[in-house]
Amino acid sequence: MPTFMRAIGTSILTLVFFSCAVSAQTPAPPPGMTPEQFNALVDAISNSVTEKLKAEGVHDAPASPPVAAPKAPDPASGSKSKAKPPAPAIVRTGLPEGPGPFAVFIERAGNVARALPTLGAKLASIPGLLDQSASGGRGTSAFLLLLGLVAVMALAAEAVLRVLMSGFRHRLAANAGPKHGLRSLMNLAGLAMLDGLGVLAVWLICNAAIGAWFTGPAGQNKLAAAILDGIFYWRLYVLLFLIVLRPALPQARLCEAADQDARGMYARIEVVMLMIILGRILGQVLLAIQTPIAAIGAYQVIATLLYVSAFVWLVRSSRHAAAQWLGGLAKAAPVAGAVGRNWVSVGTTFFLILGFTQIYGALSGLIYIAQAMLLTLVLVVGVLMFETLMQAFVRRLDSQLIGRTPASDLPKLPDVVARCVRVAVLIGVAVTIAESWVVQVFGLADEAQWDQITRSSRTAGFTLFAAFVAWELFKYATDPYMARKSKTAAEAITDGDAAAAPASRISTMMPLLRITGAVLITIVAVMIALESFGVNITPLIAGASVFGIAISFGSQTLVRDIVSGIFYLSDDAFRVGEYIDCGKAKGTVEGFTLRSIKLRHQNGQVHTIPFGQLGQITNFSRDWITVKFNLRFARDTDIEKLRKASKKIGADMMEVPAIKADILAPFKMQGVADIADNALLVRFKFTAKPGNPAAIQREAVKRMFSVFPAMGIEFAKEGAAVVVQAAPGSMERTSAAPASAAPTADPKATPSLAAAG
Repeated sequence: MPTFMRAIGTSILTLVFFSCAVSAQTPAPPPGMTPEQFNALVDAISNSVTEKLKAEGVHDAPASPPVAAPKAPDPASGSKSKAKPPAPAIVRTGLPEGPGPFAVFIERAGNVARALPTLGAKLASIPGLLDQSASGGRGTSAFLLLLGLVAVMALAAEAVLRVLMSGFRHRLAANAGPKHGLRSLMNLAGLAMLDGLGVLAVWLICNAAIGAWFTGPAGQNKLAAAILDGIFYWRLYVLLFLIVLRPALPQARLCEAADQDARGMYARIEVVMLMIILGRILGQVLLAIQTPIAAIGAYQVIATLLYVSAFVWLVRSSRHAAAQWLGGLAKAAPVAGAVGRNWVSVGTTFFLILGFTQIYGALSGLIYIAQAMLLTLVLVVGVLMFETLMQAFVRRLDSQLIGRTPASDLPKLPDVVARCVRVAVLIGVAVTIAESWVVQVFGLADEAQWDQITRSSRTAGFTLFAAFVAWELFKYATDPYMARKSKTAAEAITDGDAAAAPASRISTMMPLLRITGAVLITIVAVMIALESFGVNITPLIAGASVFGIAISFGSQTLVRDIVSGIFYLSDDAFRVGEYIDCGKAKGTVEGFTLRSIKLRHQNGQVHTIPFGQLGQITNFSRDWITVKFNLRFARDTDIEKLRKASKKIGADMMEVPAIKADILAPFKMQGVADIADNALLVRFKFTAKPGNPAAIQREAVKRMFSVFPAMGIEFAKEGAAVVVQAAPGSMERTSAAPASAAPTADPKATPSLAAAG
């Protein structure tokens, strides 16, 4: 109600000043009122508003001076009098009271420092409080002896169980490697259950001792229960590191680490975790004996310094094991690999930052900082453990899918699912850590504000995550159809063969389909995410449409290239790896983009041709190819003998393992193509699969040069060369392939093979 009345008063004052400003420009008061009546009305309104504001507690704003009505014009002066505008009101604001935040922090830090003697006195009083012999309880020595005996029994029971089951544990570990697939997962689960039995024995002994000897509200009993519970939680927390590091069973180790490094790291982790648990128990004891808040803050500062020192010692002394562990995770998690390479600096900085925030919370009185620090540490370690277990599981599942062999580098469905789960876990951990620090520690937003901030972000995050999952599944489904070359360019040049077998039709079109799918998924996900943030996407869609139309009209050549490429692909005119001739150039299809194709000539040149300029295409690599070539023989050659010898060579070539699968019709003599003055021009042919007919032709020519002279069949002598002519219409790439030279029947001549293109 006071706020409402203040708003009414302000509105009335505004009307008054507005009326005064209007009246300053008006030469006379409103009709029907004299200047005296108008002044009286203004004074009454001003006084009423001022009294109302004073009653509500507004004393700093002085009342506006009375506004005089405009005077009537003086006939003698012959000019109109002008009224002065009212003076602006000055609002006085009070100075902030009390010390600033930094001064408060310094004051609290001083209180914590002055509480150190109190903390020492409280710690010194704890042994005396343990002596309850005066009230009929146990003395300090008896209490500590009994408590130590129970702790030793619990830890000894765990050790004895581990020794008794040592043989069984080693048999399970022998079959726990990744090469055993799902069977290794069962063995790992069995090992974890055996280790869990030891922790279960610790829990049973500790709880039995609490129920038998440490019941009741006495301080001794509460302290004993806290210590025994701490021992159980210590062994429970260490169990997870035992499953991963396996210091005594390297065959079942889930992380990459040498035996000595794994044993040392596990022992140091045991020491640090025991130190943390004992420190927390001591803090609970101090709270139970009603230690002042300032002394508790002093204890938190001292304990934090000890914790940070222990963590830094753990980081530096276990740097080799940590680098190996994180380096093994680098294949699926590159961030882990980077952390492993810089483990000492990254780990030390991380723990120093956590320690600094803990000390700041203890000095400033922010009790939530300790909880946020512990939550952050637990989540970071949890992410590391999750990543290790996930990769170990995926390696074994991959091995099972590809048949009892170590996991390969090819993408498989478990890898895709693990990658999606990994991203979801990281998002959840990041949001949880951000909420704990933003809401609880720094107080930048309360629960309602945080929920309002994250509501739209949650929708956008789910949308982007769904888009990521869709893309990963789409990429996994299309990876087998991506064209892959069986030989590198260097190998192809060395062998003189084709770089790879032609790709299938879907493999040729798959790059274009993947680009289209990626663009579609990205656009839809971004639009939905923007809409969840309240952005109106209608203008974006309209603008994109107009922009696309403008590009289509302004780039007609580009549109023609794109459309032509789509029709070439739909007609299956060529595929990656096929040899084509488009009139402008010829070569092997190496790849294509949205508007052009890349052809690799047999001499090594790469031609990039837009689809709109491609024109007619001749494909030399589709289904089958018949290679014809001519050889010159002496005029007195026995044609029938030559035919039988050629047929025998063709039959022998069908038994050669390297080429017999590619030959569709065997090598044979087709007949005499022409008769020259001193030679017979004989044509030979064979039919083979596209891809590497030059190798078959070279093999045939090599056999003819070695077989024919021994049978008395002589090649024609023209100068000092034996000429091999390609038949008209034969493929250029085949006829241009180099053929092996062989000795002729004439020892005086040095023959060579020349290809006629």
